[in-house]
Amino acid sequence: MSQAKRIVLAARPTGEPKPSDFRLEEFAIPAPGAGEVLLRTIWLSLDPYMRGRMNDGPSYAAPVPVGGVMEGEAVSEVAASNNPDFAVGDIVRIRSGWQTHAISNGKGLMKVDPKLGPISTSIGVLGMPGMTAYTGLLDIGKPQAGETVVVAGASGAVGSAVGQIAKIKGARVVGIAGGKDKCGYVKNELGFDECLDHRETDFPAKLKFACPKGIDVYFENVGGAVFEAVFPLLNAFARVPVCGLIAHYNDSEARPPKWAAAMMFAILTKRLTFRGFIVSDFANRRDDFLRDMSGWVRDGKVKYKEFVTEGLESAPGAFMGLLKGANFGKQLVRVGPDKV
Repeated sequence: MSQAKRIVLAARPTGEPKPSDFRLEEFAIPAPGAGEVLLRTIWLSLDPYMRGRMNDGPSYAAPVPVGGVMEGEAVSEVAASNNPDFAVGDIVRIRSGWQTHAISNGKGLMKVDPKLGPISTSIGVLGMPGMTAYTGLLDIGKPQAGETVVVAGASGAVGSAVGQIAKIKGARVVGIAGGKDKCGYVKNELGFDECLDHRETDFPAKLKFACPKGIDVYFENVGGAVFEAVFPLLNAFARVPVCGLIAHYNDSEARPPKWAAAMMFAILTKRLTFRGFIVSDFANRRDDFLRDMSGWVRDGKVKYKEFVTEGLESAPGAFMGLLKGANFGKQLVRVGPDKV
């Protein structure tokens, strides 16, 4: 490849992102300077949080500037090195964004251990999504044997791991997903006790039937109508880790629920715990996560599914599909071959 490629934010979207909000650019493959490495992207992770980075508003991280490279974590190979800590051929994780090549001074670069699993899993079940599931469920949800755990987005990278970990901990697990195929996978392949299709018109009634003893832990990935069906079923002292709100990421204006007052009253009287979190809040749990999750994956207790598109050019379309639930499993883009 004589030229590198990158996808930049061409315009800030209003509502749903559209193809014209992205722009593909070519640039000369850079040469590493003193203490630097040249990285060649192999895998790119696409995640719902990236939608928030496209907005120019206050958040826990700075927005992508218009004209800037789209945010994202990648698995890359060290193609050239002037840094003694990294050798040519090393496989690393880096937040280099949507591009085929990047320069790094080594800060924030993490080596990937291929012995733990395929290198793509380092940005999936053994990476940020897996650790999000692990820490959000265990450190905030704190499921107990015999409790009922409900997981939104149950077929996705985070939700699928949440439910399987909850089963390992002895909970009864009900998943929520979009479509018959996804629900079948969640129940029959991942071992959830039940999985419901939120697109069905009688979804609230089916959820109530599936949770006869109420809900003790609700892992929130979605918001919207799914949350509205879940909320009345929360038991006293229920815990709600708030990981994502994908149903609202394309909202162009705030829409506070009409029943906000009733919700606050229930939070008080039922002594409910709602806690939003970012995976970096639990950085000190990384070693525990890698030890436990790699062991569960190795032993077949946690399964995972990858949804792959080919080529950097496919990233905008794949991302727009991700926000609509088109992916089935962890959304990845294969940007380049494992080895050149």
